[in-house]
Amino acid sequence: MAPPPIVTGLSPKEGPPGTRLKIRGEHFGSKPSDLIGLTICGTDCLLSAEWKTSTKIEAISGPIKGTGEVIVTTRLGGVGTCNVTFRGYFLSSIGPLKESAVWVEEVSSWSRHSLSPSSFQHEDPLGLSIEENENKISEEDLQSNYPGKCGDIGSTNFSPGWFLLENHQATSFHDLDAGLVHLQRKVQGQKEGKLSFLKANMNSIMDQIDTLSNLREKYEKDLSEFGSEPTLKLEKTIKESEREARKLFDDVLARKDRAEKTRNALSVLSRFKFLFCLPCVIERHIKKAEYDIVINDYIRVKNLFHKTDVPIFREALKEIDKRIVNLQKKLHADLQTMPITVDQQKRLIRYLVNLEAPYDSAWDAIKSRSEYIHTKFRLIYDYYKSMERPESGKKVVTALKQSKLNDSQVDENVPPSCVSFTKEICATLSEIFPDLWKIGQAYFSGELQVKVGAGRQVEYKHMVLDVIESFCRYARATTVPHTLEKHHRPPSPSLAPPSRDDLAFYLPDLLRSVRSTYATLIKLDLPNEALDIVSHLLLDLRTNCMSILFQQTAEQIKQLNENWRISFAGKYTGISELPLKFLQLVEDVLQIVKESALSVELRESSLLDSPQAKKELEKQVDNILTGFYDVLDKLSSGEGFDDGDDNVPVVSQLIGSPMSTYKFVPSGQTCPSWEHRLLITLSNCLFARNTVMDAVASKFKETGFPSVESSIKSAKAKLRNLEKSILDKYLEQKSDPLVGTIEPSMYLGRFDWDVSTPPTDIRPYVKECINNLINVHAEVTNISSSLLDLVLPRIVETIAEELYRLMSCVQKFSKEGAQQARADVEALQEFFEDYSSENARAYFKEALEAVEGVQGSDRTMVDDILSRCRVRMRIQMLCLKKVDENS
Repeated sequence: MAPPPIVTGLSPKEGPPGTRLKIRGEHFGSKPSDLIGLTICGTDCLLSAEWKTSTKIEAISGPIKGTGEVIVTTRLGGVGTCNVTFRGYFLSSIGPLKESAVWVEEVSSWSRHSLSPSSFQHEDPLGLSIEENENKISEEDLQSNYPGKCGDIGSTNFSPGWFLLENHQATSFHDLDAGLVHLQRKVQGQKEGKLSFLKANMNSIMDQIDTLSNLREKYEKDLSEFGSEPTLKLEKTIKESEREARKLFDDVLARKDRAEKTRNALSVLSRFKFLFCLPCVIERHIKKAEYDIVINDYIRVKNLFHKTDVPIFREALKEIDKRIVNLQKKLHADLQTMPITVDQQKRLIRYLVNLEAPYDSAWDAIKSRSEYIHTKFRLIYDYYKSMERPESGKKVVTALKQSKLNDSQVDENVPPSCVSFTKEICATLSEIFPDLWKIGQAYFSGELQVKVGAGRQVEYKHMVLDVIESFCRYARATTVPHTLEKHHRPPSPSLAPPSRDDLAFYLPDLLRSVRSTYATLIKLDLPNEALDIVSHLLLDLRTNCMSILFQQTAEQIKQLNENWRISFAGKYTGISELPLKFLQLVEDVLQIVKESALSVELRESSLLDSPQAKKELEKQVDNILTGFYDVLDKLSSGEGFDDGDDNVPVVSQLIGSPMSTYKFVPSGQTCPSWEHRLLITLSNCLFARNTVMDAVASKFKETGFPSVESSIKSAKAKLRNLEKSILDKYLEQKSDPLVGTIEPSMYLGRFDWDVSTPPTDIRPYVKECINNLINVHAEVTNISSSLLDLVLPRIVETIAEELYRLMSCVQKFSKEGAQQARADVEALQEFFEDYSSENARAYFKEALEAVEGVQGSDRTMVDDILSRCRVRMRIQMLCLKKVDENS
């Protein structure tokens, strides 16, 4: 049990009816539903109360006059206490023709026979005007100073001091003195008026006195002659004469009585034909539903005969009452039979009130509407649940087969049952809930002219909240079941949840349906407590809509296929369609989320103000970017492809040969070689990291989402690592076989560096290295020239390192062998200059240092060899020259 509530402060502490009060205290409950009672000066004001916090309540005072306490009642703490008081007062006296914001009981002085101003207020005895002073002394203070007295002149407890303090507190002494003179003159005038009246009518008064004296003398004379009872003899004689007369005329008188009775009966039947025919008339009008006529006739009969003691009239009234009771039962049953309009219910309530039916008809109408909404929800739920049964599905298929529609005319896009169910309960609540609210407002506002029962306001509030909670519970069960609490689980068994794709397709439409219902409830001016329930549902639905749409997009991204067709024209070159498809999917989902979940309508907060929604957004953005990374990673790893011998290292002139560029797949389409797929994937990674990710971040910002820079930064880092991995794989396929051919080719034919034959040209292994590098250059350029600076420097560095190793391992160079080695190394160094890194240049330099010095005529021979090589291999040299993009 919680401690009882305590009221410690009021603002303001007094005021007329309709004053807005701020009530402060302690232990007012932890939520709005904990507040179950509020009385101000004994008047129930719960309907206007609005719970703010556990220490604050706002309310509007009712028709209160006088001082009293403010008592708060909570569900757990019970009836509380109050440390302060509130004083209610009316701003001015209210007459029968003056408008008032509160109900004022009619007084007997407000009659149609007394319409002059004097009938509503007493004339001041001092002849002064009664003051309208806002600083009047309170009634409690006057009562304490004048106990048992009052200021009413006509009362036996009249106190002059009370009267003067109440009506002439601010009147000056001079005016009070003049009022006293006026009062004395008025009393003196009334005394003088009595004496003058006697003087003016002296003769009439003397005649009256003489008449009274004569009457007394005659009465005394008759008393002495006839005694005190002079009429006894006369009465006795009359009675004897009557008895004798009756003996003579008994038969005649008996027949006369019978004739009189018959005549009277016929007269009564004729005169009261309306009464005796009314039961049949009532039945006839009931069949025609002419209830107004029945009610008018019944009220007329009750007014005429409700006090009669005539037995036949009472029997007729019993028959009429029986039919009225049956009519009351019928109207009460019709009142609770749904569906029915609010106007029809109001009319039936008026009928029952006029018939004085023993029912709380207005409250029964409200309960029946609440039960009808719950029943409607349950029927809709059961209907869609039955549609999921196998036999129901077979019937639907059979009906479709038996129909004469073509296959193209059959709608295969039938929404899932849970989606149709949610849309239908939204439409149902929008249609029938306003009637429940309208009939309730009419009941509590007095429009139905019925007495409001005790505690009905709290019960009605719970009834409305129960309907709203039931609607939200059903909607959550079919759209966001993970948000349901354990004690709010839907009826078992629940509807089968739709697939994620179906849910993503229908969620924006469901969101519009719930928003439409929410707008309908807002127009009804429901309490915030009821609207907040739907608002929380909308927030969860919007969050789930955003999450599902992003999840669907992530799944679509994971299923993206690479067609390996490279674009060489347009805005973007050297890439396939894969990155652009990814970007298009992201742009599409952002637009849909913006139009549905991200948009803010009436009484909705921004979705991204919710920490839960922000967290979910970050998670889904990571999923989307990770999904695209996984696609590229899968393509770079070669999963899902059976390339046969494509992964076998190729050597010598077979490297980059046209026959290894494409292979045929069973579908008849061509698929690039493993090396080409690596290059295409590497180009896509570079494009995604440098362009697509920035475009995704920009699109999120344009759409109104918060910054996703952290996710973009993480995705770029992963793509950078993937680029390194792909490059290493490609170099493993190209560089290792190429370098591995240098040593066998160098010593082909049992060549030795300690030879005596003068050199005339560079060795074949040098030309083979140059041609193999040109093939790699052509292969990379065929995909994207932007990859050259990534691939060729690494291969050149590997060739230079291998050349340095081989030259360092030579035990002895002859003069001719040194000339040959130097010409070979310098030729490679010159041809590979544009793609040589610092490490490659260092390796070439160390390789030259490993060869013995060549000077003089020996150097001239090396220069001649290089000069002739430049002329003969001019085309190869141009192939490995970088092209200035600005030239």
